[in-house]
This record gives sequence, structure tokens and C-alpha cells, in this order.
Amino acid sequence: MNENEIAKLIVNAAYQVHVEPGPGLLESAYEACLIYELVNAGLQVSNQIDLPVYYKDVKLNCNYRIDILVERKVIIEVKAVNILKEVHLAQTITYLKLSNCKLGLLINFNEAKIKDGIKRVINGYL
Repeated sequence: MNENEIAKLIVNAAYQVHVEPGPGLLESAYEACLIYELVNAGLQVSNQIDLPVYYKDVKLNCNYRIDILVERKVIIEVKAVNILKEVHLAQTITYLKLSNCKLGLLINFNEAKIKDGIKRVINGYL
């Protein structure tokens, strides 16, 4: 399954999560619900993955964590904020670069319509 096919399944799962409880929960609750939906869709899912940072060949302990990694290919950064900011996008781009993944989805569940809260982020080319 390629990144685009995985992304379609993720968007459908995010929609299901958004419809059921709606906006207003904490990020951790949305993350747990989304993981539940993705696993039920038959996808391989990992969460809160340590992401090391290397500086001049030295591994630094910076405590970066990927919220959700799907099929070892697509990163999901989960948010529940009033407004997505440039720093949220920059965070997702950084995670893509550090992990060598090509596709990320920045999903803000605190939107009236989930389609307004999903940002597709690409590292290089797909």
C-alpha cells in the first residue's frame, strides 16, 4: 500500500473520530480514538515513537515523539487547538525529515468540519 492509499484510510478514520465525539476533547483522546479506527481498518499503527535528533554525529536526547506512524510510512500529528499555526506545520515537516518519511498529515480535531483541520505535508516527492 502506498502513502496516498494509506492517507485516504487515515482521512476516513479521522472523519469517523470527528463525527463520534466531535470537537472539544484533548489531543490524547483523539489520538486514542484515531488509533482504534486505524487498527480496525487493518493498518499497522505505532504511537508516541521516540524520534532521535543527531547533531554532528551525536545522538541528542531531545524528547521528540511522533504521535502516530501508520504502516511505517505516514506520520500523523494530532492537534486539538483553536487555530493551526505555522509552528505546527514546521513540527510536522521536521518529523518527516528526521524520520525519512515522505508523507505526513497534520490533523486538528478542534474544527467544525474535519476537512478544514487536515493538512497534507510532503517531504520531497511522492
